[in-house]
Amino acid sequence: MKVPARAALAAALVLGLTGAAAAPALADAHAAHTLAAHDRPAPEPSTGPNAKALREAIKGLPNADATAALVRVGGPEGTWRGSSGVHDLVTHRKADPNGRFRAGSTTKIVTAAVALQLAAEGTLDLDEPVQHYMPGLLTGKFKPIPVRSLLNYTSGLKSGDGFDDEYAHRFETLDYEAVVASAVAKGPEHDPGVEQHYRNIGYTVLGMLIEKVTGDTYAHQASERIFEPLRMRDTYFPGADPRIRGPHNRGYQTRERADGGTRLVDVTEWNQYDRFAAGDMISSTADLERFTRALFGGEVVPRPQLKEMFTLPAKVKDATFGAGLQRYQAGDRVVWLKTGSRYGYTNMIAATENGSRTLVYSVNATDAKGKDMNAVAERIARAALS
Repeated sequence: MKVPARAALAAALVLGLTGAAAAPALADAHAAHTLAAHDRPAPEPSTGPNAKALREAIKGLPNADATAALVRVGGPEGTWRGSSGVHDLVTHRKADPNGRFRAGSTTKIVTAAVALQLAAEGTLDLDEPVQHYMPGLLTGKFKPIPVRSLLNYTSGLKSGDGFDDEYAHRFETLDYEAVVASAVAKGPEHDPGVEQHYRNIGYTVLGMLIEKVTGDTYAHQASERIFEPLRMRDTYFPGADPRIRGPHNRGYQTRERADGGTRLVDVTEWNQYDRFAAGDMISSTADLERFTRALFGGEVVPRPQLKEMFTLPAKVKDATFGAGLQRYQAGDRVVWLKTGSRYGYTNMIAATENGSRTLVYSVNATDAKGKDMNAVAERIARAALS
């Protein structure tokens, strides 16, 4: 049965926001669906970004779905920049287009890039098991897990335990090593390399592995290898600091009231220490656009290793992820993307493999961890990638 194009796109993009669902089949060659003609914005004379559709996508903010949106579309086909909404719901001053935000799982592409750099240098062998580098981390219940399986979400590790009510504990520190220990205690879900399930845990272990083989902190390796060379001055790892340093727009989340109604709460300040190499990064759209252009242009990871990001595991049915990036077919375009979300903020980086079209957005979503894709984010993605 053919999946409606709107539902297909939403299903593909929401995957990176939930952090637990199995990868859907829609991104492989047999199941990908083009955007339905009646859903497409009216084409413009050039092949560049559809400015009209993009303006429509972000107008009317704040609304029930989002309080602000920051968008950058680029590439040789043309560029488009836009922002809308408010900095906060108290002063209602205009949203800062250069504001920083919690990048969520787009962090994973930075982690993958560091790991692939180490592979290019010979420090990491993607075919070697995790147990070779970190003996004692996993129990005897686990078969050897190749490093590559951490990168492409086929490790078989289950999710670790966290706080039952994350909002109530948002200023407390949860150690990511404790999260990994709880995941290991649950045993394997499947043998490595036979199933693909999108989860944070593999990238948490990958961050620990980077620290092990370099003898350095993950945050410093990311800064030294990527942020500093690319002059990503808005990008950093806050650790246990719940604040967002520098200019930023406030994030809000819908919460249920005791009477059954809902209210918006300010969730800007939140300790994300447990997300570590899987989702603790703070950045800006300008920085992520710079990173995306450099990554797809072969300036961050050498080409032989970069191919890992665009290679789906051959023996895994319905795989949609390579090393971090997810494949999606949007009309005539094959797009590689990564979504990310933390409460109050939902984001995406995306590009064609040749970099002809790039997209970076950050939406101050009021349902950033919901099961469905945020409506504003979906409109932006459809307008930019059609």
